[in-house]
Amino acid sequence: MTDIVHEEQKITKDDPRVVSRRWLLLKIGIGFNALVGLAIATPIVRYLVGPIRGRKFYDSWVSLGPLDQFPVGETRLATYDNPFSRPWDGETDKTACWVRHVSPAKFQVFAINCAHLGCPVRWFPQSELFMCPCHGGVYYADGGRASGPPERGLFEYDYKIVKNELHIFAGQTPTLANRASLQMPAEFGSKGCGSCAG
Repeated sequence: MTDIVHEEQKITKDDPRVVSRRWLLLKIGIGFNALVGLAIATPIVRYLVGPIRGRKFYDSWVSLGPLDQFPVGETRLATYDNPFSRPWDGETDKTACWVRHVSPAKFQVFAINCAHLGCPVRWFPQSELFMCPCHGGVYYADGGRASGPPERGLFEYDYKIVKNELHIFAGQTPTLANRASLQMPAEFGSKGCGSCAG
């Protein structure tokens, strides 16, 4: 039998196989700071790149279903899938609106939100009024303000009829902000008002 003798190797500080506590904590600190920097940078980059990606979600016409669903002279609740949805949205992806079928070729589609603070309004067919449960806002059947704190009527979606289906422009919930930015008074012409004319 032969005896194998192992020489003990002396490990010095200069040996590349040695991991010091300082080196390990430095690497952990760098990794942690990189993760925090990435978490902070992600929303900033998405904000800056957002306009470049386009506005395809904001220019969406969505079907509410066949015209048979909305009898003439009645107001019905309808829902549609938000065009700007994510897989994790679940049921919150569904957006509600009120559809009023005025005449065979005329509709009014109202946002479900009260014009005061955005609470969902309810339709009461007995009194033919929309009522807001939060602060007592009341609207007539045509969406006009009847009483309460709201200063204006309900917001309306633009609509069109395509192949016997009712479609609404659902990329943005109608508000004063996007209505005002999309419409220019006729007296200003195509160049805008005096201060913004180019």
